[in-house]
Amino acid sequence: MTAKVEICGVDTAKLPVLKEAEKMRLLREARDGSKQARESLVTGNLRLVLSICGRFSGRGENPDDLFQVGCIGLMKAIDNFDISQNVRFSTYAVPMILGEIRRYLRDNNPVRVSRSIRDTAYHAMQAKEKLIGKLQREPTVEEIAHEMDLPREDVLLALEAIVEPVSLQEPIYSDGGDTIYVMDQIRAPEGEDTWLDEIVLRESIGKLPEREKKILFLRFMQGHTQMEVAEEIGISQAQVSRLEKGAMRSIRATKN
Repeated sequence: MTAKVEICGVDTAKLPVLKEAEKMRLLREARDGSKQARESLVTGNLRLVLSICGRFSGRGENPDDLFQVGCIGLMKAIDNFDISQNVRFSTYAVPMILGEIRRYLRDNNPVRVSRSIRDTAYHAMQAKEKLIGKLQREPTVEEIAHEMDLPREDVLLALEAIVEPVSLQEPIYSDGGDTIYVMDQIRAPEGEDTWLDEIVLRESIGKLPEREKKILFLRFMQGHTQMEVAEEIGISQAQVSRLEKGAMRSIRATKN
């Protein structure tokens, strides 16, 4: 029997889980103005909010507060998600929920940042959310600066001043057992040799299935993020992560 655990008055043991097809149906109905569909979407994705809030446990933050802030991010994701794109809703919602919680934590951080920089950072985060809705991906600093009509350096300084350092190995979200880490969200550096160049052998790559070849090409030759690769191939980011790691294991095994 599942233990009853309440957060913000919600019995988390009884939270429903929606299948992707059901989410898409409810998103279409919500776009047509159905308040019931929107409420069902929120309720059906509260487990996602909970899983993300768990990343911030141990910081002394009130879990109810974090949960409520995460729900705001979830509702923003529901309202801004483009159902015409071949992207899983959770792939789009996770960074939106994370961003809302991190903004809340920054605003309550005892380390003081100048008002002007905080204002620039706040407007930069607004511009970022607007661009995420339009581009269906994380925008670059250059794109955010262009949206704000500000120098890139000013935007970069403001964003860096309010960002907490995180480990590249820090997990972001686990989708069906496939964990997505911070490093999986980072674009490979352009114009530089990466660690892949040192271990890739032509013959080992040639033995990989076509889909894995394409994933490695897009990730390490074209410098795309896993989210961008997922959109192009038409699978989830978690699947891209699993296939990428599997391909790398095969390459290492062949070399060894």
